[in-house]
Amino acid sequence: MTSAAAARGVDDAGELWIFAYGSLMWRPGFAFSESAPARLQGWSRRLCVYSWIYRGTPERPGLVFGLDRGGSCRGIAFRVDGEKRDAALAYVRARELVSLAYRERRMSVTLADGRKIAALTYVADRNHEQYAGALDRDARLKLVAQGTGQAGSNRDYVLRTRAFLAERGVADQELEWLGMRL
Repeated sequence: MTSAAAARGVDDAGELWIFAYGSLMWRPGFAFSESAPARLQGWSRRLCVYSWIYRGTPERPGLVFGLDRGGSCRGIAFRVDGEKRDAALAYVRARELVSLAYRERRMSVTLADGRKIAALTYVADRNHEQYAGALDRDARLKLVAQGTGQAGSNRDYVLRTRAFLAERGVADQELEWLGMRL
């Protein structure tokens, strides 16, 4: 892999893998040739980013998922072939980097079949003003219940993510707790 290709998260053949852990799992919005369950070590899916656009407003923020340090995260990896790579990359960057609350990273991900791949993903920027950190459960519940933005209600976002994961046998205690109260 050339250094320029590595910086973009693609290999020399033009193939791009994208690791999804939130709404990209159930609404990727880009063309892909393969999807597979995947695990990212060292990072966890957490409701740790205030949403001021998609699932809330600055006056009534919502709370969306970010990858935060520690643990592991089960999600979906999407393979995008070379001819569709640039369009997928432009789409994902426009969607995930709208407020720069996330940082684009290329990380090693393990697919369910054991393959290890390099995948592009988006981690919460702990230095960004939208980083919420570790809020207590009641604060998370309040933000999710109140949030509505350009992409719809925060409640629906959390419940849809919970349902998507549950259908695939992924149990998430925090999502279960929130889901029971929403």
